[in-house]
Amino acid sequence: MRAEYVEAVLDVVELIPAGRVLSYGDIAALLESGGPRQVGAVMSHHGSAVTWWRVIRAGGQPPLCHDAGALVHYREEETGLRGETGGEHPSWRVDMAAARWNPTEADFDLVDAIAARLHTAEEPPSDTAADVPAHEMSEPHGGLGA
Repeated sequence: MRAEYVEAVLDVVELIPAGRVLSYGDIAALLESGGPRQVGAVMSHHGSAVTWWRVIRAGGQPPLCHDAGALVHYREEETGLRGETGGEHPSWRVDMAAARWNPTEADFDLVDAIAARLHTAEEPPSDTAADVPAHEMSEPHGGLGA
């Protein structure tokens, strides 16, 4: 995974306020890059450095195998929850309708700046072979072959 993508995902996660969440797909959509699996891979390997519990599955389920730890944070931050959080067989999830973060215009400006940095890093350098006229390109040893 490219370092620029990892940095962009983690930067967006750091913007999510306490008590709010985004899905993996929400973050990919904000960055206009990757998808839920790519964001999930970043969070799996690098998420411990940020507020990982604020990035969840689209159905409101917390990160796999982290439900107990996430629940502690959700209670501390008063994140909206649905279902039964206690008892022998708890079945709960984050209430996405209540807890999904809706960025303000200022927040969108920050997200846009993060996405722009990412997209700039994705652009090929301007001095690539595609920018060199064909008559100036060297011929490969032995020709192109067929």
